[in-house]
Amino acid sequence: MKQIKKIAAIAVITLAAFSCKNETKAEVVTVETAVETAKAELDPNATYAKAEFTIEGMTCAIGCARTIEKKLAKMEGVKSAKVDYDKKLAMVEYDNAKVTTTSLEETVTKVGDTYTVKEMKTVESFSGKKACDTDCKKACCANKTDAEKKACSKDCKKACCAGKAKA
Repeated sequence: MKQIKKIAAIAVITLAAFSCKNETKAEVVTVETAVETAKAELDPNATYAKAEFTIEGMTCAIGCARTIEKKLAKMEGVKSAKVDYDKKLAMVEYDNAKVTTTSLEETVTKVGDTYTVKEMKTVESFSGKKACDTDCKKACCANKTDAEKKACSKDCKKACCAGKAKA
């Protein structure tokens, strides 16, 4: 019996000594990933419209804005989507035969309960400015000199201009 214990102990020690490595190197593995081709090809003959709208309720650029942007971009019929966290502005180009402004709004609100769409409008080209910024400049400061525009923006009664001095 003592012989079997000695042989087993020697076998375990030998196995442990030869199976341990002196150096630990990270194993680098390259994994090929398939690109998703689930999105249907864009119709070159389609009529594309552009929509700009404000998204309220975003708290961060990556978790909120990028997630919403990805959801909008994955919609069938959407050519491009961009969400600017700093301006809280979304710009989407879409096939108006497959996508409506209502479906864009529904997609945003389905991403999270805190997100709300405001100031939805279709545009000829993306301005990259909030709708109220443009409206305030049109309403308050049309046909005025730079000095008058500065004074006008201080006196503007619109909610988007309240407390802000615009050039």
